[in-house]
Amino acid sequence: MVKQEPTPEPSPGDASPPTTWQGWQQFVDAPPPTPPGPGTPPRSTEERLAYHSDFVTVRTPAIDTISTTVRTLMVLGRHQRATARPSLIVTGPPTTGKTTALLQVGRTCHLAETARTGIRDQMPVAYVLVPPGASAKTLAAEFARFLGIPITHRMTGAQIMTSVCDTYTRAGVRLVMIDEIHRLNPRTSTGAEATDLLKDLTERIAATFVYAGIDVTATPLFTGTRGAQLAGRATLIDCDTIPARRGTSQPFRDLVASLEACLDLDQHRPGTLPRLALYLHGRTGGRIGSLARLLRQAAITAILDSTERITKATLEAITLDHLAEDNHRPRHQASPTSRRRNGHRNSTPGRAELP
Repeated sequence: MVKQEPTPEPSPGDASPPTTWQGWQQFVDAPPPTPPGPGTPPRSTEERLAYHSDFVTVRTPAIDTISTTVRTLMVLGRHQRATARPSLIVTGPPTTGKTTALLQVGRTCHLAETARTGIRDQMPVAYVLVPPGASAKTLAAEFARFLGIPITHRMTGAQIMTSVCDTYTRAGVRLVMIDEIHRLNPRTSTGAEATDLLKDLTERIAATFVYAGIDVTATPLFTGTRGAQLAGRATLIDCDTIPARRGTSQPFRDLVASLEACLDLDQHRPGTLPRLALYLHGRTGGRIGSLARLLRQAAITAILDSTERITKATLEAITLDHLAEDNHRPRHQASPTSRRRNGHRNSTPGRAELP
């Protein structure tokens, strides 16, 4: 394994992706964004724009559950040698915070392991994305790319895998996080080979494997013999959308209040956004990713136009991701074609009222 040389502190635009060791180390070392506190000096406009661009990661029940489960599974499999260690699958709809939770848990694990051993440049955590149309060779190459393992086009998949297993073992990797797992399709020949490769990696690398993907249980990944093997070894955690109400509690309103408390706007009135919780739930479908983007974009808009506060009008002016906008759009709105057929050629569709 090539020794990792120290690199200068990168600017945000120069940061490498966390799917390489250098990028992962940058992610771990970067201090998390800090909300404004009482008595702290005011930030400049540029500093506040950068803060809302990055923004805080609010600790959610999903992150707590994943963190606790990963910690338990790592202890459970620490001395297991004969078979693959127990693993974890994080699933759920798009933009519900799966990747964010995965990265935060990985960062916590990395910092805890380096604090325990006192070794600054060790590599306890790996983060890999499943490439589109993954084959065994291209997936093995992604594992190699993370640690900078040199590979050539002439190397076979088996040769790359052997190099990966040896290097990961020597590096002391204890947690392997594999994102976009829904891209694997074991019903195809290449997908079946890639799925078998993952199974072999779990048996040859002494680490806990955590997978994340969109609605994994509804994909071919859980079908057939290979799917049964994966399901029989993995705990499943569902990162679902956040309901407006759960019994007597209002978890979505609580999330909105937590995010509002982290804003850095001079004229924003505390309590404004929690009062709009039902509206925000309708806009985002209860997806934390869509909510965070909406509030970040609204805060940046408020700074740029000097209003320094977020109102419902501010939120209404923002166009979100298509998934959120489609969720917010009236369900039974007539198409332009059907309106013409019904003789309403010049009519304009109305917007449904929110509850």
